[in-house]
Amino acid sequence: MIRVADEAERTSARRKRLANELRRLRDLAGLSGRDLAQRIGISQSKVSRIESGRSVPSMPEVDAWARVTNASDDRKEWLTAMTNAVFTEVQPWRATLADSHVQNEVHERERNARLIRTFQPSVVPGLLQTADYARYVYSLAQPYPDHEVATAIAGRMERQVALYEQDRRFEFLITEAALRWRPVPLHSHLAQLDRITAISTLENVSIGVIPLAQQVLAPAPHAFIVYSENDGDLDDFVEVETVHANLIVNDLDDVAIYQNQWSMLCRTAIFDDELRTFLAALITEFRHTAHT
Repeated sequence: MIRVADEAERTSARRKRLANELRRLRDLAGLSGRDLAQRIGISQSKVSRIESGRSVPSMPEVDAWARVTNASDDRKEWLTAMTNAVFTEVQPWRATLADSHVQNEVHERERNARLIRTFQPSVVPGLLQTADYARYVYSLAQPYPDHEVATAIAGRMERQVALYEQDRRFEFLITEAALRWRPVPLHSHLAQLDRITAISTLENVSIGVIPLAQQVLAPAPHAFIVYSENDGDLDDFVEVETVHANLIVNDLDDVAIYQNQWSMLCRTAIFDDELRTFLAALITEFRHTAHT
């Protein structure tokens, strides 16, 4: 059996090796980051992100990089294989919770993104969770040590500060089923619904709920997050949540599938005042049920 820590380390190591090799080839060719960016048709900032391991280049970008730096055939083959290996990365949940390096990578992804779109069919998204809600969700996953849970919750609360940064945008789609699923005592669940209502009033935050009574236009088998670093979509990537791990998807064709999925799901959601009316009715329903 592969240990979680080993798998997480291999994922990080592949990205670092690819980044280091691309930077080495540029240095050997005597090209500045600006020169290389102009020759392969990307921004200088993206060259910097690729060489630091923060962005994964597409295969055409890697091919162009190898061409303008006069990489040998052996190096081109290695670059192709390594790029394919990092197109879909795996970050096990255990490592995501306990490993500070992996936690830092999660924070880095969120800090670099100017637009984050989160779809969640079964639970309140992490950036919207109260501390109490997060604690109960972690306890349901598996018996983590108390200190790991406390560290993870503190990190999640710290990440939520980004919601108040006006130069960034956050969009959430949540199913009604996720809002009705109650992993916490009633008073904590009501507090969680109140928090969603409050956050929905922020100008840079959009929250949509897909009612159970609404006819669906797209399947919703699992949660996913689309990260966009600028106004274009060439740097976009997706984080897919599964039971055992998070998958980081960088392939442009695969990312496009999730972008289309997002658009279809938006067509069935309610927003703004309609959303807040819906949440108020749900809160009233929960309170009434508790007293019957």
